[in-house]
Amino acid sequence: MTTSFVPRRRRRLVAGLVGAGLVALGAGAWLWLTASSTPHAVGHVDCTAAPVTGPVAPGGPEHRAVCATIGSLTTAWNAGDADAYGAAFTPDATYTSWVGTHYAGREDVVESHRALFGGLLSGTRLVDRYLSVRFVRPDVAVVSTRGDTYDGDEPPSVPGKVQTYIVVRDGGTWSVAAFHNTARRPVMERIQFLFEPASRPAAER
Repeated sequence: MTTSFVPRRRRRLVAGLVGAGLVALGAGAWLWLTASSTPHAVGHVDCTAAPVTGPVAPGGPEHRAVCATIGSLTTAWNAGDADAYGAAFTPDATYTSWVGTHYAGREDVVESHRALFGGLLSGTRLVDRYLSVRFVRPDVAVVSTRGDTYDGDEPPSVPGKVQTYIVVRDGGTWSVAAFHNTARRPVMERIQFLFEPASRPAAER
């Protein structure tokens, strides 16, 4: 009985050590992937400093107006004001959240955010980092950003979501006609780039 017990105990010890090693290796790999996944293109704090392409002058009145429209969203969010938030959208705007919920129309945007500002997102703030402002026409702009919500005074240095705004001009007013929010998966992105280096976007090479 004694002779059979000792090898069994050794086997359990070896299995435990191997298991602990695999856990440590996995945790180390996860930490390395996370630490090495910071993007090169983190965006600009100031929208007017973001690269501008298309038939509009960088820093001109149309560029500044588009930036002001998106800035008004951040101001309204930080104030928890759903009506002011919705006012920056066109009446028939579409809004896709980072969890994949699709809202249709300004009223949908307003009422959903009224509930969120009074509940799950109460007291949160927005951070924006502007990647580009692309005018496809003088009255239509596509704005790409990194953004996120946060609590407290310090925003995240690299926001965890990527957003696309389609901003249109109607008369002299610029409004958001469509918004799409995507959660960035840094570890999955890093693994993809390791296995498929050619899949990196130009800004990340």
